[in-house]
Amino acid sequence: MEFNQFKEKAFEIALAQGCDAAELYYVEGDSFSAMVLEQELDSYSVSRGRGLNLRVQLAGKNGYAYTETLDAPEALVRRAMDNARAIENDDDHPMQGKCEYRALPKRECRIDAASEREKIELAMALERAVKVQDTRVNRVMRCGVGSDSALVRICNTLGLDAEGEECAAYSYAVPIASAEGQVKDGFAFRVDDGVFDVEGCAKEAVSRAVAQLGGAPVPAGKYRILFENQAMADLLSAFSPMFSADAAQKGLSLLAGKEGETVAASDVTILDDPFDAVNPRAFDAEGVPCATKAVVEGGVLKTLLHNLKTAKKAGVPSTGNGGRAGAAAPVGVMPTNFFLKPGTDSYETLVKKLENGLIITDVSGLHAGLNTVSGEFSLLASGKLVEKGKTVRAVEQITVSGSFLSLMRGVEAVGSDLRFGMPGASCFGSPSVLVGELSVSGK
Repeated sequence: MEFNQFKEKAFEIALAQGCDAAELYYVEGDSFSAMVLEQELDSYSVSRGRGLNLRVQLAGKNGYAYTETLDAPEALVRRAMDNARAIENDDDHPMQGKCEYRALPKRECRIDAASEREKIELAMALERAVKVQDTRVNRVMRCGVGSDSALVRICNTLGLDAEGEECAAYSYAVPIASAEGQVKDGFAFRVDDGVFDVEGCAKEAVSRAVAQLGGAPVPAGKYRILFENQAMADLLSAFSPMFSADAAQKGLSLLAGKEGETVAASDVTILDDPFDAVNPRAFDAEGVPCATKAVVEGGVLKTLLHNLKTAKKAGVPSTGNGGRAGAAAPVGVMPTNFFLKPGTDSYETLVKKLENGLIITDVSGLHAGLNTVSGEFSLLASGKLVEKGKTVRAVEQITVSGSFLSLMRGVEAVGSDLRFGMPGASCFGSPSVLVGELSVSGK
């Protein structure tokens, strides 16, 4: 069946069987990825897939069923209804009705016009560029190029009919540098048209690797800290569940009930902007029109992120943050383009303001080393020692620890160098951020 034929049949069956409403979430798209190693193709994948998720409302409960084929609407409706009957908790989750959306400019990426061979050649060119940057680079652990595109459509029996396209392209390199018995890796990436910046990506990846050579721990203690933009974006991404209204309503966020309260320093403004060029979208995974909102403004928590279910429970409008981990997943709460608003200080200015302390360039152990419920973290980190406003040497084998909310309250300055991480269902970004004091465990 074609989608429209399947939709009409599924909706007809669902309503005839006693469902109050029914909704289809449909995704079809293409994916390409290639990784090279020593100028040979190491891995290669080209795929085209689709997925369809049916949600029904039955006796006040929501039931989901997933399929990758459009040939058995009766069975799909039956499974969704059975799943709705199995729900035991109060699952009052409304559906969005017919509405209008903001028009988005058509995204055009040069990589879309490239052939698969040209994309592979781009990955090989990146690997070659990495190897000639520095004699201390003896090999490239990973180097690749990828692209994804998808058509998303959401329809329901309440008149909703939303359709949008999503696309992304990326390249990355992970060089290995060694000197005097030390071996370090670096990482750099580019997205969309940036994938053609082969020289820039290679130079950044190698500089991040060689900058770690000669590193050593520092004595344990309290240090002023400058988080580089990528490290801060990773930290913000890891703690983003704290801003979910779903987590708050389940007692899993320290921000529950704190709207209108000061939760960060006055320099801190966190935006969720679905229209940012990094990954624009007009509607969320429920078909709710997206909107730009300040989640934290001037240090004050303005709103949590809501889907239709959490919004109804809280008695507020949805913020347009209904999200799905994939076509087979149920609706949850998800950021769109979530980032710390940049300030005016350059990175060099922040280093001078740091004066004496540590620059954190990388954090690891984000899944095991932090707790989004308590807000506490203890993370392996590496970076640079700064004395009198100047970088002295590389730092490694240290652990930074503290509380995310205390860290945000201790922000002294926010840089102008906003950068987003790798593309995904949600995109997270941050400029470099100067923090007054954190505990560091070292030698």
